[in-house]
Amino acid sequence: MKRTLLSVAAIVATFVSANAQEMLSKSKFFDNWQVGVKGGGFSWTTREAFIKNTRATFGAEIGKQISPAFRLGVEGMAYVRPVDYDNNPAFNNFIDETNVSLVGTVNLSNLIAGYKGTPRFFEVEGFAGLGWMHAYVQNIIPNVNTREFYPSNKMTAQFGSNLLFNLGESKAWGIKISPALVYGVDTPAQNSQNSLNIHNSFTQVTAGVVYRFKGSNGAHHFTTAAQAPDNSAELARLRDELNGKNKQLADNQKQIKNLQDELEAARNKKPEVVEKVVTKNKKTLESVVTFRVAKSTIDASQLPNVERIASYLNKYRNAKVVIKGYASPEGDLEKNKKLATARAEAVKTLLVKRYKISADRIEAEGNGIGDMFSEPDWNRVSIANIVE
Repeated sequence: MKRTLLSVAAIVATFVSANAQEMLSKSKFFDNWQVGVKGGGFSWTTREAFIKNTRATFGAEIGKQISPAFRLGVEGMAYVRPVDYDNNPAFNNFIDETNVSLVGTVNLSNLIAGYKGTPRFFEVEGFAGLGWMHAYVQNIIPNVNTREFYPSNKMTAQFGSNLLFNLGESKAWGIKISPALVYGVDTPAQNSQNSLNIHNSFTQVTAGVVYRFKGSNGAHHFTTAAQAPDNSAELARLRDELNGKNKQLADNQKQIKNLQDELEAARNKKPEVVEKVVTKNKKTLESVVTFRVAKSTIDASQLPNVERIASYLNKYRNAKVVIKGYASPEGDLEKNKKLATARAEAVKTLLVKRYKISADRIEAEGNGIGDMFSEPDWNRVSIANIVE
C-alpha cells in the first residue's frame, strides 16, 4: 500500500512539474544545481530517554532542481557513536555508521500554491529516499566480531520534511530545518525488520545551509518565460505613420518632377523678342540665355538666343548691346557674383569670336543674384538688350 501511494505521488509530481515547465524559461543541464551541508542529532525512535540518547550527525548533499516542484539529489550522512554501540567491543570509532542516499524532494508550496517565478521566503518540502548504510566494525573478537561475519551493510529508507527559508534578493542561499525518520529495511527477516518497522528506525533532526548556483538565465532558480507584450496598437500607429510618410514622399517627388519639367522647358524655349516703339521709331531687342547650375558655358540649345543678337547687330551697324549676367541665390555669395560676371563674358566672347562682332559694341557686366523670375533656378541667365 505504501509503495502504491509513493508511486502515485511521484506520478502526480512529475505531471505537475511538466505542466509548470510550460511557463518557465529554458533550462540547461547545468542549471539549478545546489549543494549543502547540515548537522544535528539522531536517536533511536523507540528509546524512552529520547533526548538523553541523542548523538550527533552531520553530512553534505548535492542536488538538481528538475522543476520548481521536484528535486533529485544525493546526500551523505555520518553518525557519531550510536548509543547501542557504547559498550559493544565491535565498535570503537568516532564515526561508526554512514548512510548515502538518493533523495527525491517535492516542494509542497510550489506544488499546491504554484510557482511565481522566484522562491518564496518560506517553503515546506517533503522528501523520501533510499540509501546504503555502512557500519564500521572493529576486528576485536577473532572469528566473532570480524568484518567478514558482521552484517555491516544494510539498505535504508527515509521520510521527512524541510522547513526552508530562502534568503536574499537573489534567493541563492537557504537555511532549512529537516526532521526525518530513517528505517533499516533489510535486516534479518525473522525479526520482522525487513520492512518499515518502527523498532528498526531512528529519528533525526538537522539544520543545514544550501547554496544554489547561478544558471544560464542569470538567476539562481527557475524563472518564468517573459510574456511578449501586446504591441498591436503601436504597430498600427507606426504603419499609419509610415503610409503617411510614403504619401508625402510621393507628393514631393511629383512636385520635384513638375519643377524639373518647367526648368527644362524654360531652358529650351525659344527666345522672346520684345520690340518696343520709341519716339524715333527704332526697335529694340532683348534675348535671354540660360545656364546650368554653377556653369558659365553656353549649351548648344541656347546658341539660337545668341545668334539672334548677332544677326541684329550685323543688320544694324550702329546698334550696340548690353549683356547682364545673373546667378541664382543658392551657394556662396562671392562665388555667385563671379559666376554672374563669367556668364555675361561668355555671351560677349561668343559674339566676338564666332559672329565677328566688334568688342567695342558690346558691354558685359555681372549683376550678382538675379530676382527677375519667381523660381530661383530660372535666374541663372544672361540678358542681352540692344541699345541704339
